[in-house]
Amino acid sequence: MDWGEFFPEVDAGQIKLHLRAPSGTRIEDTTALCDLVEQDIRRHVGKQLDTQVDVVGLPYSGINLSYSTSAPIGPGDADIFITLSKGHTPTPEVVHELRKVLHQDFPTISFAFLPADIVSQILNFGLPAPLDVQISGIRLAENRVFANRLLAQLKTIPGAVDLRIQQPFDYPQVEVEVNRDLAETLGYTEQDVASNLMTSLSGSFQTAPSFWTNLKNGVQYNVSAQMPQYRLQSVGDLGQLPITVASPMVLPQILANLATFRHGVGPAVVSHYNVKPAIDIFGAVQGTDLGTVAKHIQEIIHANQKYLPKGTQVIVRGQVQTMHDSFTSLEWGLLSAIVLVYLLIVVNFQSWIDPLIIIGALPAALAGIVWMLFLTHTTLSVPALTGAVMCMGVGAANSILVISFARERVAEGLSALEAALEAGSTRLRPVLMTALAMVIGMLPMALGLGEGGEQNAPLGRAVIGGLLFATVATLFLVPVLFSLIRSRRSVSSRTMS
Repeated sequence: MDWGEFFPEVDAGQIKLHLRAPSGTRIEDTTALCDLVEQDIRRHVGKQLDTQVDVVGLPYSGINLSYSTSAPIGPGDADIFITLSKGHTPTPEVVHELRKVLHQDFPTISFAFLPADIVSQILNFGLPAPLDVQISGIRLAENRVFANRLLAQLKTIPGAVDLRIQQPFDYPQVEVEVNRDLAETLGYTEQDVASNLMTSLSGSFQTAPSFWTNLKNGVQYNVSAQMPQYRLQSVGDLGQLPITVASPMVLPQILANLATFRHGVGPAVVSHYNVKPAIDIFGAVQGTDLGTVAKHIQEIIHANQKYLPKGTQVIVRGQVQTMHDSFTSLEWGLLSAIVLVYLLIVVNFQSWIDPLIIIGALPAALAGIVWMLFLTHTTLSVPALTGAVMCMGVGAANSILVISFARERVAEGLSALEAALEAGSTRLRPVLMTALAMVIGMLPMALGLGEGGEQNAPLGRAVIGGLLFATVATLFLVPVLFSLIRSRRSVSSRTMS
C-alpha cells in the first residue's frame, strides 16, 4: 500500500513541542531559552493559548528516561506542553504556523512537534516520531557521513517535516590523557586517576553506592559525595582536582600533574540496535499522508544503496512498519471475507453460478468506498479498511435477498428475465430499508461528531460509500447478471436437448 495512514489524527487541543539547543548548552541557558520560546508562542497563538508547561533537561533517573517519549539526550533538550482553549483553530493549523515562525525566529534551535495525545504516542510505540529511518552497522564514522547525505535528500520530500538526526556528534568534551609513565612513577595507575575523576564529576554513588535511612519515617536516601559545580568552571579548575589513593606511601597529586587536556567533540548519546551502533533519522508528516511520505523515503533509500557502507543496513521503522503490517493483514482479511461469503452461499444454494452473481455487487462496494474516501479527503487507514470488511457482509446480504427471490420465481416457471424484473421490484423496499438503516446509523460516526470523532470517521465513511454503491448494484446490476447468465444457461440446455 503506497498511500494511507495508520490511524487518523485526533484534534485534542494539545501540542508537544520539543526543542534542542546547540550541543553543550547548560541547563540554565536552556531554561532561559524556553522562556523566550514561550513568549514567541504566546505572541503568535494569542487568546487561543490556555497553558504552557516546560520540562527542561534529562529526567532524574534512568527509569524515568525509559518512559519518556521525547527522547531527550542532555541539558540542551526541553519539552513545552501547550494546551489550547475551547473553540480553538484546528490544532494542525496551529502547529503548521508555529513550525514556520519558530524556525524563523530561532534559526539555531532544532524544533520538533511530537505526538501529544495518548493515542498517537501508543501508535508510535515509544518513539518520538512516526518516521524512523534507522542506519545500523559497525562502521560508525562512515554511517554518519551516509546519514548526513540521506538526511539532506529526505528534506526534499513534500510533507516530510521535523527531520533530524537523533544522535548529534558535536557535543563538546574535554579529553583527559593520562601520562602512564609519570603516573606509575608517582605511584598511581590510570584506574586510580579515572576513579578519582569519576567520583569528583559524577559522584561517589557511581563507584561506592551508600544510603542513609531516616529512622523517623523509614525512608532511605542516596548519599553521594561530589565536587560542587561552581568549583569546576574551566579546564584550569579541572586540572586542580585532587587525586589520592588509600596507600599512605603515595603523596596526593592534582590532575594537572598526571594528565594533559585537549578539547574535542564526541557523540551526545550512543544508541544500539541488536548490539550494532545505530543512527536514527526522526521525522513527522504534515499536509499529506504517512504512506505517501514512506514511499518517497523508500525510493531515496533504494537510490542511495550504492553509497551504503559495507555491513550497514537501512530500515524504516516506527509507525510506518506497523502500518504496512496492519494494512497487509486487513487486505488479506478483506479478500478472505469475500471468499468465505462466496463459499457459504455455494453450500446454501448448491450452485457455483448464483453465488458468483451475488458477490457481483461487492466490486461496486469497493468502488464506493474508494470514491467516498476520495470525495471526503479521507486517507486510507485501519478504521477505513475495517469498515470495508463490514460492508462486504451487508452488501452480500442484500444481494442474497434479490437472487433467492428470483430463484423461487424461476422454479415456479417464470423466465429468467421475468424473475429478475420481479425480484428487483419486489425486494426494492427490503434492500433500501436495510441499506438506509445502516447508512443512517453510521452517519454520526462519519461526520466525526464528539471528542475524538476523527478516529472513527473513516470507518463510517467507508461503510456509507460502500453501501450506497452496493445498493445500486444490488437493485440494477445483480438482476441484469442473473437474467443474462440464466438465459444463456437455458438456451444451452435446450440446445443440448
